[in-house]
Amino acid sequence: MLKYQSLYTLNHLENLIVDGGERKKNNYNTNDNNAPFFSIITVVKNSTDNIETTIKSVVNQSFKNFEYIIIDGNSTDGTLNKIKSYDDKVTYWCSLNDKGIYDAMNYGLKLASGKVIGILNSGDTYENDSLKIVKKYFQQQEDLSYLFGTVKRHYLGNNVLIKYGFNKKRIKYNFDAQTSHSSGFFIKSNTQKKIGLYNTKFVCSADYDLFFKIFTNKNLNGISTKKNELIGVVQAGGFSSKYGFWNHLIEETKIRIHNKQNFIFILMIFFNAVIKHYFKKFS
Repeated sequence: MLKYQSLYTLNHLENLIVDGGERKKNNYNTNDNNAPFFSIITVVKNSTDNIETTIKSVVNQSFKNFEYIIIDGNSTDGTLNKIKSYDDKVTYWCSLNDKGIYDAMNYGLKLASGKVIGILNSGDTYENDSLKIVKKYFQQQEDLSYLFGTVKRHYLGNNVLIKYGFNKKRIKYNFDAQTSHSSGFFIKSNTQKKIGLYNTKFVCSADYDLFFKIFTNKNLNGISTKKNELIGVVQAGGFSSKYGFWNHLIEETKIRIHNKQNFIFILMIFFNAVIKHYFKKFS
């Protein structure tokens, strides 16, 4: 468990390049009594063609009680200029030298002051009423720990699927047990703090480590939106698509070992995945 404390800005960091947003202005104030309902976190690096679409999908939400945090990984393609153009609509943004996408997300978690946290990667979007719908579920069920919203997921090859719901038992043998981390996942901030930060030793699948922890924790309660309640759209070619089959399989295996699954069962999952991969490849 990687515990963390909340931060207001990242001014103290040596790897910070520049920051801005409402928190940098003298008239901005936040405390526990007026904390926003949502903290939405976007992490981005060199995504000048997509970042503005993502930002607009957040700032144009019908439900307005949220803060928006953007962590830029020292972009060099004009992304930062587009972020700066929304300085008066973003709670806090910064550009820094991070150690990867999950390290950037961890900075976002530390900066979050909302009751519920959502991750929205650059290129992905929310629907106009997404936060309004999600808020309804958290208000109706006070002991709710996390929620998975319905997402429209684009895959390489122009394939599009509507994904909804989650299956706690499935994650014991397959990490495709939920909708999507970006745009479709929301977690109570106090739940996130109990679990801790993303484990950055997992380079391409640290969100699976998080999902494994919440699904196997009997004290945490989750829910999903109805199938027709579309929350997010996930574009093809995201961060994890940069890694191949073996990178994913080896890291997923390490996550299972890290979470102390039965080693014999882990080996069975590993070899089953290899057999399926090559059968599909040569069939």
